[in-house]
Amino acid sequence: MFQNIGVPGLILILIIALVIFGPSKLPEIGRAFGRTLSEFKNATKGLVYEEDKEEGKKPQLTAVEKK
Repeated sequence: MFQNIGVPGLILILIIALVIFGPSKLPEIGRAFGRTLSEFKNATKGLVYEEDKEEGKKPQLTAVEKK
C-alpha cells in the first residue's frame, strides 16, 4: 500500500500534517503513534509465543529480542 509513496510524498504528508495540527502537536502525535506500534508489536509477539507454546515448539527469538 505505501511502497509507492516515495520521499516527495512523505514530505507532502508531513507538510499537510504540520499545517493541520501545528508544530506543537506533532511530537505528541508521533509519541502516540510510536506507543501504539510498540503495543501492537508486543501483542502480536505474545500471540505468536502462545501459538508456539500450544504446538509444543520452542519459541524462536529474533535478533532484536536476543539483545
